[in-house]
Amino acid sequence: MGILQIVAVIVILILLVKPMGTYLYYVFSNEPNRTDRWFGGMEKGIFKLIGLKKRDGMSWKKYALSFVLTNIVLVTFSYIFLRLQRGLPLNPNGIADMEQTLSFNTVISFMTNTNLQHYSGETGLSYFSQMAVITMMMFTSAASGFSVAVAFVRGITGRKSVGNFFEDFVKAHIRVFIPLALLVSLVLVGLHVPQTLKPSLEVTTLEGQTQQIAIGPVASLESIKHLGTNGGGFFGANSSHPFENPNPLTNVLEILSMWMLPAALPYMYGLFAKNKRQGWVIFTAMMTLFVLLLSLNFYAESKGNPAINALGIESSQGSMEGKEVRFGIPQSSLFTSVTTAATTGSVNNMHDTLTPLGGITPLALMMLNNVFGGKGVGLINMLMYAILGVFLCGLMVGRTPEFLGRKIEAKEMKLIAIAILVHPFIILVPTAAAFLTDLGQGAITNTGFHGLSQVLYEYVSSAANNGSGFEGLADNTTFWNVTTGIVMLLGRYVSIIAMLAVAGSLLKKKPVPETIGTFRTDNGLFTGILIGTVVIIGALTFLPVIVLGPIAEYLTLR
Repeated sequence: MGILQIVAVIVILILLVKPMGTYLYYVFSNEPNRTDRWFGGMEKGIFKLIGLKKRDGMSWKKYALSFVLTNIVLVTFSYIFLRLQRGLPLNPNGIADMEQTLSFNTVISFMTNTNLQHYSGETGLSYFSQMAVITMMMFTSAASGFSVAVAFVRGITGRKSVGNFFEDFVKAHIRVFIPLALLVSLVLVGLHVPQTLKPSLEVTTLEGQTQQIAIGPVASLESIKHLGTNGGGFFGANSSHPFENPNPLTNVLEILSMWMLPAALPYMYGLFAKNKRQGWVIFTAMMTLFVLLLSLNFYAESKGNPAINALGIESSQGSMEGKEVRFGIPQSSLFTSVTTAATTGSVNNMHDTLTPLGGITPLALMMLNNVFGGKGVGLINMLMYAILGVFLCGLMVGRTPEFLGRKIEAKEMKLIAIAILVHPFIILVPTAAAFLTDLGQGAITNTGFHGLSQVLYEYVSSAANNGSGFEGLADNTTFWNVTTGIVMLLGRYVSIIAMLAVAGSLLKKKPVPETIGTFRTDNGLFTGILIGTVVIIGALTFLPVIVLGPIAEYLTLR
């Protein structure tokens, strides 16, 4: 029955890929289409308001600069709001200003689409901050990533230019995220997720004691939290909290919300490339890797904790520590796998309590950072590996490699090398530094192999713009706020700018006619090559630290 639940959700997702991918193509193709009737007038008003009279295509450098400067402006205003939230409106519970290093970490976290939370939302933020800072950045960070992905696709598929950032940014909001968020919010409210500006409820318990129950504008945050693959929770317990995720139906809705758009992007890419099979190759590679890692998590959690099983304790339900009974193992495993595959970071169970083998799945999905991935970034990373796979095949047969009719040369490979190497660098170096410094060690509550996994997970999550945590860390300190903030910045912007440069470089090249010797990238053989390239690079980079953490912990429990 558990496997049937998982299969049903995957089937629904696959059925959504084509219609959603086609819609995204219509939105960003910049060609007249039926969506103009619904949204064109509103967009023209916004373009006029911001002075965007001519929506000419930008160079990749101007596109990247526009992207970065827009993010800087939004971060600045958000930081000010958090530092002054005590005196701002919509603060019925009288929540104090946020501390400066925590404010730095929070604004970087949400602007980079990471949503790492070193605070608990219901006690650390006012309603104004939840809406004007957190929810706002959930929209803008997702729209930024989407825009960059579309620009990259335009570049490698030979469009006239990578596009105009501000046009893409507005379209992502008006035609994608706001309509979908409004729809999902209404459904969540109908399923009893709170949406109110009233202060916390004061109730009397069965023991006669007074208890404060936090409420607020939860549904509106919850919708864009998943649609934008953000993941930051209104409550500290995130989507395991019954106000954020009351029942199995809302659980499936949240899974599909965070998975649908990243899964549809490969199909959109196939339409841009005028070869749908190209898109299905990327999607198949992503889904294959996803199913393999999901299977590992589901198997490990279903079998239970080996140490507890050895005591003869009944464990037919699996390892239920840290999981909600209303979801069980199947929906917990699926949620865990999707939230780390799509780099959302939302959780409906405590990842810190996963079995050692089950914990490999979220770690591996974030380390690879291309199995569907976050808004746009996953597609960019998988296409980066596709280009790398073509390059390696070209070397083996002695031909200049070509991808989508354009030659892959030294410049592109240097940029791809930067993007590939920066990811493990900003994970492994800070992880080592945390154990070598007193400031880092003071937060580590587990001195065994699991302690390494906790620290590793924190930096993997930051680098992959995921935001979930193994917890067990006292991470609201200057050391952790600053180091994870820097990792989030580098993890977001270095690879994006490098890959925009690749798109700009390929865009300038003249198409090479296809010949009998051209290596095809739209068949089953290339799907296998792509999967192999991802697995080999990932294993060479991260397998040693996985052995020192989860695998070593697993062996001690046998």
